[in-house]
Amino acid sequence: MTELLPATERINLLLVDDHQMVIEGIKTLLKTDAVIRVVAQANAGDEALRRLRDHPEVQVVVVDLNMPVMGGVELTRHIRTEFPGVRVMALSMFHDHASVLEVLEAGGAGYLLKNTTKAELSQAIRDVAAGRTHFSQEVGRTLLENMDVPAQRPGNGAAADRPAELTTREKEILQMVAAEKSNHEIAETLFISERTVETHRKNMLVKTNSKSIVGLIQYALKHKLI
Repeated sequence: MTELLPATERINLLLVDDHQMVIEGIKTLLKTDAVIRVVAQANAGDEALRRLRDHPEVQVVVVDLNMPVMGGVELTRHIRTEFPGVRVMALSMFHDHASVLEVLEAGGAGYLLKNTTKAELSQAIRDVAAGRTHFSQEVGRTLLENMDVPAQRPGNGAAADRPAELTTREKEILQMVAAEKSNHEIAETLFISERTVETHRKNMLVKTNSKSIVGLIQYALKHKLI
């Protein structure tokens, strides 16, 4: 029997999928994990929002993208608005570029395919709960393959495509963000506060006109900033 950790060391999960069999399958995969605990489940978007109100201890929500009435992207937007401290990870059979970008723009912190392994599922939940992002290898490949799509930046011509001017410290932090380091890890390495790290992150998003950390990394790769 799995030993139950103290509440402060656990990751509390809400599973949302309109197919109960999928929920039961995920619960089976995670039942021997001593850290992750499924505390609630829902088969629809409105039900998921009610579950979050009833379970304030939930830290991560795993959301099926293809649900009737309220889809996973719309649900993600609602969660990020009403429960900004809750992290959302999408689960889907598809990883087309449009779907991945929709999730990122809605505030999703991760994107897994339904053929994921138990090991990757557990690691992804841990990453997202810790404030990092996690994307299946296929999803990451989709993002990189499409990173040359022109960004919606003000202006036109060569000036619009000119790389943003980042400071030396911002470039240092960007390298660590690309390596999936958390704010805490970056702060410890550079001997600065986590608040300072977060401020640099936000400044880089503004400078590059990126909507998410993944968008920032795409931009950095395109312009050879990392």
